[in-house]
Amino acid sequence: MSAAVLFPALLMSAWAHASTYQQGQLVVGQVEPGVQVWLNGQPLPVSNAGLYAFGLGRNAKANGVITTRRAGVDSEQALSVTKRRYPEQKINGLPAKKVTPDPEVGQRISADNQQIGAVRASQSQAEWLGSSWIMPVQGRISGVYGARRILNGVPKSPHNGVDIAAAAGTAIVAPIAGRVALVHEDMFYTGKTLMLDHGLGVTSVYAHMQSINVHFGQLVQQGEVLGTVGQTGRATGPHLHWGVTWQRTHVDPLLLVD
Repeated sequence: MSAAVLFPALLMSAWAHASTYQQGQLVVGQVEPGVQVWLNGQPLPVSNAGLYAFGLGRNAKANGVITTRRAGVDSEQALSVTKRRYPEQKINGLPAKKVTPDPEVGQRISADNQQIGAVRASQSQAEWLGSSWIMPVQGRISGVYGARRILNGVPKSPHNGVDIAAAAGTAIVAPIAGRVALVHEDMFYTGKTLMLDHGLGVTSVYAHMQSINVHFGQLVQQGEVLGTVGQTGRATGPHLHWGVTWQRTHVDPLLLVD
């Protein structure tokens, strides 16, 4: 295959030659080993098996180009990205300091963000993205990707993941294989927080956990228990915040599962 084969992560088994996607989508592609790949001129890491990935953010532009180079010959495939509409989510009853943190906690928040950012900067080699994803926990979807959040009447950044309401202590499982890249017992916003590195710039985060059952550096398989649902950090009730990111681009986790 000299040209890129692209497929949405939720349709991995189809290996479709798709060219139309939507904002918030994680796209995985495959080329022959040794072929180089660019997205809009940006080089993408390619695994030994030829897998690569990229994310289309909440406000991704309508058009893009995938370029592949094989034996010195370039090929291009145009991408069309469908625009989405996002809801507005209002959350009231939060402690004031959780909406507008006191200045003295700024250093703590900055340290949390630096640790998360370091994980998301990873470009590790792995073949895990060739598998389909499953939900990390079953429950009611209480917060969706992309929603503009208004906390106690104060507009905030759009929601960068999905919230799944479930009883405290409910098991959280790995939606796909990966390596534990961060374990933190008490982040300011997200409380007990866990991150997995799935390779090729794709990471996932699990926040507000009650307990964490894995350790840093551990390889986890799909379906393996990561910990339990909780209400730590900034949370009004027990739930899992599940986020998936390509590099620093947040994508919609619900587009990854059937």
